[in-house]
Amino acid sequence: MKMMIFITNTHNHETAAASSGGPMIKINVMRGPAQHQLYVPAHSTFGELKKEIAQKMGLEPDKLRVLFRGKQKEGKVHLHLAGVKDNSKVLVLENPASKEEKVEGMTSSKEKAEETTASKENKVEEMKESGEMSKAFAAVAGISKEVDKLSERVAALEVAVNGGTKVADEEFDVSTELLMRELLKLDGIEAEGEAKLQRKAEVHRVQNFHETLDKLKARNSDPFSNSSKAVS
Repeated sequence: MKMMIFITNTHNHETAAASSGGPMIKINVMRGPAQHQLYVPAHSTFGELKKEIAQKMGLEPDKLRVLFRGKQKEGKVHLHLAGVKDNSKVLVLENPASKEEKVEGMTSSKEKAEETTASKENKVEEMKESGEMSKAFAAVAGISKEVDKLSERVAALEVAVNGGTKVADEEFDVSTELLMRELLKLDGIEAEGEAKLQRKAEVHRVQNFHETLDKLKARNSDPFSNSSKAVS
């Protein structure tokens, strides 16, 4: 995280301690509510001060900016030439570049969250489609059982007609109505893929039974018109 350092003069007192970089001065480093103290040679550069602050706070020097009297100073500028003296204050602020990095990090996290959400939505959609398909299979299977029962009814009527037995027209009408009910049920099933194919096959089966009943009813009404042919 890049930082910004603001420096203001508070005292004019200089210590008597000397070094190769001039007398040592104390600088108060302010970072939020916390305050740190550094002792550096008065002839140090802002770049050297930046390194001292970075080491003190566990930061990286290239992520700091040093400002004095509201203006940023280059790393090669010496403190004493800029007017920095003993007991000057250093205010550490967040660098805008660091904010951009945070925004990028937040954006990246947001993108990952969106990808995760999209993945979950896809799974939910797949589960939903799978559930709908299973529901369609079950519905078609239920109707198929009813059609099986009606097929036995049609077969019994066919045996009777082929055997020359006179059957009441109501028997054919009732069977036809029952088949039409199952056909309406099939029409109300929403299905895709394999379930749709099964529904279509069941519809054809019901239609075939319906056609067979029509032929049987016609023969039952006039058994001598085509007595040599049986309905398959």
